[in-house]
Amino acid sequence: MSFSNIDAFAAPPLWRNGPSPGAFYNFPNMQSKTSGFVEHSQSPVTTATSIVALTFKNGVIIAGDLLGSYGSLARFRNCPRILKINDNIILGAGGDYGDYQYVKDLIEQKIIDEECLDDGFNLKPKSLQCWLTRIMYNRRSRFDPFWNNFVVGGLQDGVPYLATVDKLGTAYEDKAICTGYGTHLALPIIRDTLQKNPNLSEEEARALVVKCMEVLFYRDAHSYPKYQIGVVTEAGVKIEGLVDVNQKWDLAHMIH
Repeated sequence: MSFSNIDAFAAPPLWRNGPSPGAFYNFPNMQSKTSGFVEHSQSPVTTATSIVALTFKNGVIIAGDLLGSYGSLARFRNCPRILKINDNIILGAGGDYGDYQYVKDLIEQKIIDEECLDDGFNLKPKSLQCWLTRIMYNRRSRFDPFWNNFVVGGLQDGVPYLATVDKLGTAYEDKAICTGYGTHLALPIIRDTLQKNPNLSEEEARALVVKCMEVLFYRDAHSYPKYQIGVVTEAGVKIEGLVDVNQKWDLAHMIH
């Protein structure tokens, strides 16, 4: 028996057109090293889902779960996406997690540069949002965008401020902002509540965010029952990790 043909004994791919065990999957539309052209990524790889954010009477609250999805696979379950910028700004990010980590390093270096100036001025949320707009638009103009949606919250001269920037550099301000699937499911709930009560307290805003995260867990296949909540007020920034969704499966016996 000849063993010259090793491929005859190789294990089959993990899935159709997928990698063999121990090999890497070749994603389509990724950078090619064989051709003379440089192809930028045309789709994100490891992604995070919705960010839910709204302003209340004295500040801003932002929430996002910890799941990083590798395509349709719930691969990474400890991917925090709520970031404290300084004592006045909080950031939430959806989309490609690798791009978020890269932009996070840029922001952290910018904060270090600001502190080294020691001129008595601190970065404000509106300034950060404007700076992120330039970063995102610059990469979009080079046809190599960061596949992210960023939500910036904070206090602008003592007034709650909430804004977003997407991968094209499009930016706007609003009282309630959601990204991903939350735009379709959570945002209508928040807007309906704010229409009835525009001046929510911190406790009421937190209860509303918890409700939205529960709805997203039930309806979004790429969500996760553990999430973070970040709150910025005049007292500073507070980030709470590993908040659990209150799961209720009383009707599970009716699903076949």
